[in-house]
Amino acid sequence: MTETWSPEGEGVMRLPSGRLVRGRGLRRTLPVGPEPDFAVHLLGAPPPGVAWDSKWLRWPDFRLPADRVTARAVLTEAWNRALGERVEVACGGGRGRTGTALACLAVLDGVPAEEAVAYVRRNYHPKAVETPWQRRYVVRFAKG
Repeated sequence: MTETWSPEGEGVMRLPSGRLVRGRGLRRTLPVGPEPDFAVHLLGAPPPGVAWDSKWLRWPDFRLPADRVTARAVLTEAWNRALGERVEVACGGGRGRTGTALACLAVLDGVPAEEAVAYVRRNYHPKAVETPWQRRYVVRFAKG
């Protein structure tokens, strides 16, 4: 089992199950500390390569994932891997798409969909999930 993130680490959110997931903006420098074991990059174009396992979800800024079936599969993989690995979710700025993905992880972890955005804003960043359609996506994500 990999050493997990520190719950006090920059951008690290604890889910109700105890899983820790780090959200961040890729335009910022990599936080000090251990590197991720797995990352999900939420960008409109392919991200630069990284030294750890990662997946790219085509997700343009201020929008929704281009392929919702793939998004569900990748986010479910991230949630599963967060049980014993360091998982990072990242977009350009670290707020809208990252916050939306973290809210979806919270739903997978048992947070009611109607409360998931507030959970992420309380536990990750107060301005996470930037658009009304991102908030609606979280509720629809819960329905499968």
